[in-house]
Amino acid sequence: MMESVWQQRKEQLAAYLKNNGIDIAFITSPTNVYYFTGFFCNPHERFLALALDARSGEETLYMPLLDLSAAEPFGGNGKLVPISDTQDAYEVLKQHTASGAKVAGIEKEAVSIAKAERIQGALEGARFADLEGFILSLRTKKSEEEISKVQNAVLMVEKVVAHAASHAKIGMTELELTAEIEYQMRKLGADRPAFESIVLTGARSALPHGTPGYDTIKHGDFVLIDIGVQAGGYCSDITRTFVMGEASKEQRAIYDTVLAANMAGIAASRAGVTLASVDKAARDVIEQKGYGPLFTHRLGHGFGMDVHEQPSVSGQNQSVIEPGLLFTIEPGIYDPVIGGVRIEDDVYIQTDGSVRVLTSYPKELILLGN
Repeated sequence: MMESVWQQRKEQLAAYLKNNGIDIAFITSPTNVYYFTGFFCNPHERFLALALDARSGEETLYMPLLDLSAAEPFGGNGKLVPISDTQDAYEVLKQHTASGAKVAGIEKEAVSIAKAERIQGALEGARFADLEGFILSLRTKKSEEEISKVQNAVLMVEKVVAHAASHAKIGMTELELTAEIEYQMRKLGADRPAFESIVLTGARSALPHGTPGYDTIKHGDFVLIDIGVQAGGYCSDITRTFVMGEASKEQRAIYDTVLAANMAGIAASRAGVTLASVDKAARDVIEQKGYGPLFTHRLGHGFGMDVHEQPSVSGQNQSVIEPGLLFTIEPGIYDPVIGGVRIEDDVYIQTDGSVRVLTSYPKELILLGN
């Protein structure tokens, strides 16, 4: 991504500060620091912040000293302030911040009470304004450059799904298959899993967000795989459900219903309609087949640098879809006896308002071990 993109985002933030009477902003979420600068680090308990002073236009990036060399390429026209493990980060903050700020912008979801109190102390009592909503509104609309990064992460995870499907076998535990999946992610160049990988088999596949365990794959089991990778700062998220060996009539009925709901949700996704209507299009398919009570979650969610972002694709969200939105379509049916099926795709609303499906791994029922 070109340097001008980072600068453009900072200029949008600076304009928001001025228009809303905010003197200075402190961006402390590592993901949001990356969004505005291109620099990412995990500070752990150390202090990380991008400060933008709307009064002077000065940019300051505070980071742990041990990350200074990694941060240097992203300094741009701003000032880099490394903080050693023996320094008081908030004393450093006070030393490098011009006095007189009356209103400071922070991400209230990202800042603990303890950190907020220390920042406020360094600013001599400035009151806080929340920047969370504005930053999320910027991040919600993805550019083509961002989508190219997401598409790369999608292609990577689909190779992992294909590998998992070819290596799954009777007697393998959920954890063994999970380990093989995450090894392949790293081998293919992923930075990390986008979230805790989900591999569930048999009746446990009816747990929408279950944790892989020591249950073994048996003949006739559903095998649900919900995985994603983060690569180049952006995530992918895909779910496919298989059957080991041979599928029963009931399993095929459930699978076919979920697949029809998935396709209906995608077909309904376009600019100018509500997110609630997309949820309804998929949910109606499941309800008409009598499985309504077994579809227990929203249809999908936005994602990008984080695997869960805005928008929420739910029956209560009356927001109108606009170009630039990126979200999942992931209907599911979860029968506690037979097991569960979820089919998840990643979709992007293009500038002309049409939907582009980024995922391409086959969705017809695949029987493993044959």
